[in-house]
Amino acid sequence: MFSLNPKRIFQTLAENWVPKVLSIALALTIFMIHRINTLETRFFSTPLILELPSHLCPSSSYVRMIRITLRGDANNIQPIQDDDIEAYIDLNDYESPGSYHVPIKVRKKGAALEVEPLEISMTPVAITIELDYKQSRYVPLTANIDGTPEPGFDLVSHTLSPAQVVLEGPGGLLENVLELYTDVIDLNGRNADFSVTVPILNRDPLLTIRGSAMTEFKGFIHSRIDVRNFGSLPITLLNLDAAFRAEPDFRTGTVRLEGSRGNLDAFSPPPGFLTVDCSIITGAGRYTLPVKAALPPSLSLVRTDPEELGITVRLVETEDR
Repeated sequence: MFSLNPKRIFQTLAENWVPKVLSIALALTIFMIHRINTLETRFFSTPLILELPSHLCPSSSYVRMIRITLRGDANNIQPIQDDDIEAYIDLNDYESPGSYHVPIKVRKKGAALEVEPLEISMTPVAITIELDYKQSRYVPLTANIDGTPEPGFDLVSHTLSPAQVVLEGPGGLLENVLELYTDVIDLNGRNADFSVTVPILNRDPLLTIRGSAMTEFKGFIHSRIDVRNFGSLPITLLNLDAAFRAEPDFRTGTVRLEGSRGNLDAFSPPPGFLTVDCSIITGAGRYTLPVKAALPPSLSLVRTDPEELGITVRLVETEDR
């Protein structure tokens, strides 16, 4: 019957023990070298997440992107997406403003949860961050207008909706912000009213616009109004009874017209543009009658000179005798 002899086993193991130990060490070394050679390394950057009390916020610039290094079996780490690894700092234990040196931690999600072993390292491993009390206030918006409308047209007014936004951030920075600007609003070539939704520019990453950070711009564009004088225009007497002869104080007049530059350029006063209606004259004497201008619909009358015309009226029969 076969039986184990502990003494015999020990003597067998003890024989040539040095070569045996060296063989085992060599085998382990070969295994580790093989293991290292089969591991793959991946690099990517991920945003740093701040976890902090609601009444505090960062008050100075800080590292926002963390370089992540993954090391593991090639087949295992390839499915890991960049957002499966989160880098964050936990500031929830800090209650007061100040400067703090905080270690960066990582959190695995998604495909990264199933990978073992997985070596994760990061650069940097800690950051210094300054905190201040979070405040908010209303800040007015200003339209950032660029370009010019089509020739002969002007932007006469505009509105923004909303016209102000709530801005949040550290009190020390917030008090220095007097207004925020919209993105560029291009007027080039426009000849009619228009509206466009544009982003609100916030160039300080430590400040946050509450809401959508968008505003609606409405521009009101009208044809440019010019004023021009037309002089030495004959004044025509209309509807004068043949029994009378009229002697006006002035034979010509001047008008001042208002309208778009294009309409004014195209206008030339026709014959009979300035007239006086003499139909009310029923006898000899002195009359003062209004001067009227035959305006086209595209132009407006500012004034005529004279506005009224003095006329001396005599009977034709009396003069003939």
